[in-house]
Amino acid sequence: MPDLLIELFSEEIPARMQARACDDLKKRVTDGLVEAGLTYAGAAAFATPRRLTLALEGLLSESPTLREERKGPRVDAPENAIEGFLRGAGVTRDDLEVRDEKKGKVYFATVTKPGRPAAEIVAEVLDDTIRNFPWPKSMRWGAGSLRWVRPLHSILCILTDDAGEVQVVPLDVDGIKAGDSTEGHRFMAPGRFSVTSFEDYAAKLKRARVVLNPEERSGHIWQEATNLAFARGLEVVEDKGLLQEVAGLVEWPVPLMGEIGAEFLDLPPEVLQSSMKEHQKFFSVRNPKTGRIEQFVTVANRETADDGATILAGNQKVLAARLADANFFWENDLRIAQEGMGPWLESLENVTFHNKLGSQAERIARIAALAREIAPVVGADPDLAEQAAKVAKADLSSEMVYEFPELQGIMGRYYAAEAGLPEDVAAACEEHYAPLGPSDVVPSRAVSVAVALADKLDTLAGFWAIDEKPTGSKDPFALRRAALGVIRLVLGNKLNISMLEYTQNAISELERREHDEIISENLTYEREVAAYLGVSPDQVREVQSESGKIISPNTHPDEWKARMEELFKNVDWNEIGLPGERTAHDLLSFFHDRLKVYLRDQGIRHDVIDACIAMEGNDDLALLVKRARALQDVLQTEDGENLVQGFKRANNILTQAEEKDGVEYSFGADPKFAEDDTEKALFAALQDAENTIAAAEKDEDFARAMAAMAALRGPIDAFFEAVQINSDNEILRRNRLNMLHSIRQICLQAADLRRLEG
Repeated sequence: MPDLLIELFSEEIPARMQARACDDLKKRVTDGLVEAGLTYAGAAAFATPRRLTLALEGLLSESPTLREERKGPRVDAPENAIEGFLRGAGVTRDDLEVRDEKKGKVYFATVTKPGRPAAEIVAEVLDDTIRNFPWPKSMRWGAGSLRWVRPLHSILCILTDDAGEVQVVPLDVDGIKAGDSTEGHRFMAPGRFSVTSFEDYAAKLKRARVVLNPEERSGHIWQEATNLAFARGLEVVEDKGLLQEVAGLVEWPVPLMGEIGAEFLDLPPEVLQSSMKEHQKFFSVRNPKTGRIEQFVTVANRETADDGATILAGNQKVLAARLADANFFWENDLRIAQEGMGPWLESLENVTFHNKLGSQAERIARIAALAREIAPVVGADPDLAEQAAKVAKADLSSEMVYEFPELQGIMGRYYAAEAGLPEDVAAACEEHYAPLGPSDVVPSRAVSVAVALADKLDTLAGFWAIDEKPTGSKDPFALRRAALGVIRLVLGNKLNISMLEYTQNAISELERREHDEIISENLTYEREVAAYLGVSPDQVREVQSESGKIISPNTHPDEWKARMEELFKNVDWNEIGLPGERTAHDLLSFFHDRLKVYLRDQGIRHDVIDACIAMEGNDDLALLVKRARALQDVLQTEDGENLVQGFKRANNILTQAEEKDGVEYSFGADPKFAEDDTEKALFAALQDAENTIAAAEKDEDFARAMAAMAALRGPIDAFFEAVQINSDNEILRRNRLNMLHSIRQICLQAADLRRLEG
């Protein structure tokens, strides 16, 4: 079985595209070969800045011969139909076989598809792959029509059999003919050389100063960089993304350590790190004793006679210019911060957060009010929480954050400290954005938690109010991430907080702002009320209060509701609900959906969560999760699993009897009508369980409540085995059905077991 080697040699491929290009080349070529009948034993793809390589082992030398039997028309079918079948099958009438079928004699044809040599199939597949390669961006060059990420110079495509014989695959793509040669390093080993196999190819490339495997390049860069730093008592700041990018910029990596000018060493380490990473692709080197960034590592693409001295000198000169700009921004920003950050806060009045939700300054005012309300619940000082919320986003107007947006929050912490604000306020400036992702650390400082919750709740409430919710895979405002952030803040800090109360408060803050008519225009609420009452929308959009003030459901919801009740006597507010209430309930459902995803990743079944969401107090997410974990633990025991089956049996019998009789058996069973010992035992067990579950629910000890519920398994099983529910004695039947009602209600005190699957 031959091995296949493919190399597509071009000008420099952007580092960010290389990994995806490797996967695409491997998938498209292997899928095409397998579809054509060529299987293989193994495949590996590699990329350097100038080449994409694919190596396949154990490829079939030719595709297998295929035989297919096709059923044709009946013998007495029209001649045109028979001729069409012959043409489609590629056979003559003499090749046809006649067989007896239920509906008469029918023609059958056996179509033989001979196998083809591997080289022929590889040529077709590779030609199609190159011409239709899914680069994010591509270009044409010269007079040809071929598109590639950068000009494609050569194609290496060879098959090597077990005896070592090499066959060049016959392929010509827009004048670029496949061959058996490639090039080494652009500067250190120019010129072409031939190869006979993948092993020969990789070895000759390394001699020609090209490291083919990107993982090998990454490992070499990191090892050399850390060795250079260690020799000076320093450490390299780990950055896996930068390491992968730099490995995609060089074919022969040569790490070099350079100096940062002494005049820049007092810049915040995050500023130095961001400037060097974004502009120069340098690794930061830190002094572990002081935490300062003192040096850098750059990675050259060649060895030089002066051991990189000229390269380092040029890099240090460019870096000094970059850091001079950063130092200028820093000094300007410090002056404003030390004066209290007033100009920044004023400028946010002219920054639009969203055209339907007002400016950043308006949003900050809402967040500050909400943070003050949340503060006591999370154990924060309300004054500090409000103060932190007012300055948390001030750094968005700073020159440093304008230049380096990824430093927002981080610079806010520095500026708040320079302004002389309390430590908790400065920390909240940085931490209120967290957690951004599933692996981010959750803030634990009370002030930070209050501002972070207020920030995310305002975002969610605002976009819910203007009906800009996530749809399908589209979530342009990252609302799913914001909801997950709220969930992680609540659970991570074990907060018992009413999501309904605070989402309604967030909506109220939103609707009290000056431009409430913008939101009103985007709500269908007034139209729905008008349709319900049978009047025009204008009659419910704005009404005049008794004092003569014009009020709307958004500006003065309580007054508007009372006035509407006076004007229209048939308003059922339980059916309609105020806009803030409806929006809050809809947003709570969104939190529940995100919570299901979050807990499912932790192994908690979705139906278990549903059973707990159905309980009262489901807007307290910490309580909800505590209940779900307790229920999950019980269901993993034999008693818990069997209890669910007993509960469902009781519920089904009771439901059928109530539907049949047209009554509800909820009057309470009477022990004096108990005939069997198991019946009497169940009465006692239900009484004990009811008392235990009620006390445990009050103490929020859900594990004890679930355990008490699971303890009913034995008495319920014994009851069903010994007693016939639908007795001929009507008194006994009604009493036992009332007992089933007691079973249902007592179990439902712990969780809604009706929501469980199975």
